[in-house]
Amino acid sequence: MDEFRALHIPGSPLLLPNAWEFGVGAFLAAQGFRALGTTSLGVSAATGEPDGAPSTRDTTVALTRRLTRLDVLVSVDIADGFSADPAAVADLAAELRETGAVGVNVEDGLAPVGHQVSLIKAVKDRVPDLFLNARTDTHWSGDHSVEEAARRANAYADAGADGLFVPGLADPADVERIVGIGLPVNLLFLPGKVTFAGLAELGVARVSLGSLPYRAAIAAAAQTALAVRDGRDLPLSPPSYADVVALL
Repeated sequence: MDEFRALHIPGSPLLLPNAWEFGVGAFLAAQGFRALGTTSLGVSAATGEPDGAPSTRDTTVALTRRLTRLDVLVSVDIADGFSADPAAVADLAAELRETGAVGVNVEDGLAPVGHQVSLIKAVKDRVPDLFLNARTDTHWSGDHSVEEAARRANAYADAGADGLFVPGLADPADVERIVGIGLPVNLLFLPGKVTFAGLAELGVARVSLGSLPYRAAIAAAAQTALAVRDGRDLPLSPPSYADVVALL
């Protein structure tokens, strides 16, 4: 975990692209990215399941086992842990650590703070050398103030979280409020609302792409098919078949 933690530098953030299958991960690693995350939406969609569905637990573990074959550090998005039982989430974290993962991202879904604190403590007690990125959904699936985000973030920090993730947070003053808590802060890249350089200036230590690469990929697939049908130029220049085979 020390190598992964060292990549979280306030003001010089780690850009963490998110993969949902091995080929994408291999291609990103080939571009020089030192660390990769997974995306729960992409993993779930690839198996035809809703985002974060408990049925994708084993798929997530299997993908992690494949990605850790690459020369990259892997942090795994486990949504809410695929269980309401802190012990079961800790078991999953231990299983992922055994595959070679260096971190997990766990979201609260606006669950009671006490429950999430218990979950974080269970994971850190079981797997202390796993970087636990504690996500609060105050600005993602809710419409809450930065005070509520800070209240939850402080509680998660006290419970032993290694990093804080507040997807949807963008206002500079609010970002600085969370950065001031003292743990590495992870924010989601929001096209048109934030820039990588701007988040760096605010002291953010990690910027995740979340489901953006997956959504861009399915858009590119559709646009490619439509371009062929309509006789237009392809929307991008993909790697060759041989290039992809070489990655595998």
